[in-house]
Amino acid sequence: MSLGPIELLIVKFPGSRFTGEIAPALKDLVESGTIRVIDILFVHKDEDGQVTVLEINDLDDDNFSRFDPVVEDLTGMLTPDDARQLSSGLDNNSAGAIMLFENTWAIRFRDAMENANGQLVLDERIPRAVIDELVAASEAA
Repeated sequence: MSLGPIELLIVKFPGSRFTGEIAPALKDLVESGTIRVIDILFVHKDEDGQVTVLEINDLDDDNFSRFDPVVEDLTGMLTPDDARQLSSGLDNNSAGAIMLFENTWAIRFRDAMENANGQLVLDERIPRAVIDELVAASEAA
């Protein structure tokens, strides 16, 4: 199986507070063909820092029904050990989601670039905080 560009995303929820907006937004991205979820794990870090890792099948019925439509072919590339290690940045008494996703929108461009003997030199996501600072600085100028 040839995969397109893959990204790792970790989202934290201090105090384990969810609003329910993420699953529908993720579903829109999957249904539009923008991304494909390759793997997803959910973590909870208790007050003592102990991490519990949940796979989609471990979720309660309500959360399972929200995420199940967007994860058709999970690969198992993320392991519980990966989740424990990656959740080290979570505060105690919080929750998180760790997701690998394929940027399906970029596959055609990647293939065209490779067919033209192009070589990727840099692929870096600019954090939102940096963009916000740049926008504020340009507006102030």
